[in-house]
Amino acid sequence: MKAVKLKLYLETSSWNFYYADDAPEKKVITREFFDALPENHYDIYISDVVLKEINKASQNKAEQLKSLIKRCQPTILRLELTVADLANTYIEAQILPPKALYDAQHIAFATVNELDYVVSWNLRHIANVHRQKKVNAINLLNGYTKPLQLITPMEVSYNGS
Repeated sequence: MKAVKLKLYLETSSWNFYYADDAPEKKVITREFFDALPENHYDIYISDVVLKEINKASQNKAEQLKSLIKRCQPTILRLELTVADLANTYIEAQILPPKALYDAQHIAFATVNELDYVVSWNLRHIANVHRQKKVNAINLLNGYTKPLQLITPMEVSYNGS
């Protein structure tokens, strides 16, 4: 029987902390996470919003991040109306503040594309149980029945194996 691969959406902070010298503990965990990706056979996804955010970084940092993305070969999802509408719904429902539009879009990408997890170091706007509960409630109201989990790279790295 063929194992089903988990589908991970890697939000921008997941990539950023690979090079975060100012947060050594998160950097170590993030590198362990990326090192484990090939052996754990996850399907990896990002979006054009991740690429847009990366392009706002310094040229050196953007080049490093693009190189890491190229190495991991994720599927790149494109912003479509259904994703934009759902992201706006999260903001209108006050699950996320208007200034966190990209964060809302990351969550909406994963929801609309029926992914399993959003992996993020953004604990304020994404990876926390309170946000997850509210997101899943809005998703259900909008016809998205697959539960979405909002987690950190640590939760993938330390899977008990």
